[in-house]
Amino acid sequence: MTNRHRLYNAFAHEQNRSKERTRILAFIRKAMKPTRFAREAACFEPMRASLNRALAFVGMSVDATGKLESATKAGTLAEAERRARELRADLLSRGVHPDVLSFCKEELLHDNYFHAVLEAVKSVADKVRKRTGLLDDGAALVDRAFSGSPPMLAINALRTKSEQDEQKGFSNLLKGTFGMFRNPAAHEAKVNWAMSKDDAEDLLSLVLLIHRRIDAATMPPRV
Repeated sequence: MTNRHRLYNAFAHEQNRSKERTRILAFIRKAMKPTRFAREAACFEPMRASLNRALAFVGMSVDATGKLESATKAGTLAEAERRARELRADLLSRGVHPDVLSFCKEELLHDNYFHAVLEAVKSVADKVRKRTGLLDDGAALVDRAFSGSPPMLAINALRTKSEQDEQKGFSNLLKGTFGMFRNPAAHEAKVNWAMSKDDAEDLLSLVLLIHRRIDAATMPPRV
């Protein structure tokens, strides 16, 4: 008999004996502690999503910290699946840049707003590094890529004062995005970083705009 069948039989025996669910819930709480996934972090979110699809039918879910919480009871499998894909579907309807999805595909599928935001903003720095060959990060990367005469990347012709101001404004937008979202998200514990679905969608739309401008940027000749 496999471990899975032995575990199922133990649960079934205890459930038939006690006629209540506290022991199964206690097992879920223990099994889904994030610390248990320290060596296999990539396994946590797929397992949480699969578990939440089943728990949706009894009006419960496991949050990103591994805690059980109440949830709207799902009546059908399609409803449970829709909940898991809701954020991704909303973003696709907005025409999210494929580079954003490539960085946060799993997080979006599992409504992990914290990591969706973190990975999406990381994708901006990754693109700038790929286009420039720089190895910096954050504000230092932005300054080296978008400042100077000429900059390594220019989002317009830089001929007029308005175009030069736009270049500076875009540089400040990038640094503000890193400072406000990426840096706190990278250093704060997930439980302390509140990120709603609406906030995540708006930020990812901003990242979409940033990606498009970087895609269209040119590399002026450097003397």
